[in-house]
Amino acid sequence: MPETGGAAGGVREVKSAARTVELLELLAARGDRPARLQELADALEVPRSSMYALLQTLVSRGWVRTDVTGSLYGIGIHALLTGTSYLDSDPRVRVVRPYLDEASEALGETIHMGRLDGYDVAYLATRESHEYLRTISRVGRRLPAHMGALGKALLAERPDEELPEGPYEAATPRTHTSRASLAADLAGVRERGHSVDREEGVPGIVGFGFALRYDSPAQDALSCSVPVARLTPEREERIVAVMREIRTKVEAVVPAGGGAVHWR
Repeated sequence: MPETGGAAGGVREVKSAARTVELLELLAARGDRPARLQELADALEVPRSSMYALLQTLVSRGWVRTDVTGSLYGIGIHALLTGTSYLDSDPRVRVVRPYLDEASEALGETIHMGRLDGYDVAYLATRESHEYLRTISRVGRRLPAHMGALGKALLAERPDEELPEGPYEAATPRTHTSRASLAADLAGVRERGHSVDREEGVPGIVGFGFALRYDSPAQDALSCSVPVARLTPEREERIVAVMREIRTKVEAVVPAGGGAVHWR
């Protein structure tokens, strides 16, 4: 990819390090679709020989894996180990986990904690409903912020001028695909104090999102996901009341900045 030419603080970006990160992010984004050498070289606009050397280095260190033929490449196990370390060392996640348990026990529904990462939300912790179990955990995965309750709760903490122009990617027929539509929804989020995702990210699922305001603007949020078939007006009112109470408890115990180290 073209060199960006700089980094935060005016320090010039290290091209080899940037290329390594771009490669790992590309492989991670492909999920269960391994890539061939030429695909990766083309995607990152680097010579095939340079890409091969980089891949072999990362394979030897466990960051990339390859099949028995040596022709297919995917993300390696060291990416998982590093991601687990991030979750284990984050003071906010440690503090919030018991409150996820409390919300799960009170509501019997799926509870998420997520963090804004650019224009995506990364899932940091989940308590699955006993009534509706996912086959794949969302922890460590990302979802465009405009698609779900977590993301909309966090976007509403920011001015609409920061929203991308669009059009936006759609996950379902109900997903917001225009800036104007999303902005109108976010106005409602600010008025209510929480977001509502009615089958915008996953068909058949409604989500309720609550920004955690121990940062300004908020970086983290909680959500509760419920199958449409189990959602009544009375059930919705109960979910909102419990999640508001959980948010208040979390905000009371999590220090501003998230702990002794204020990461940027």
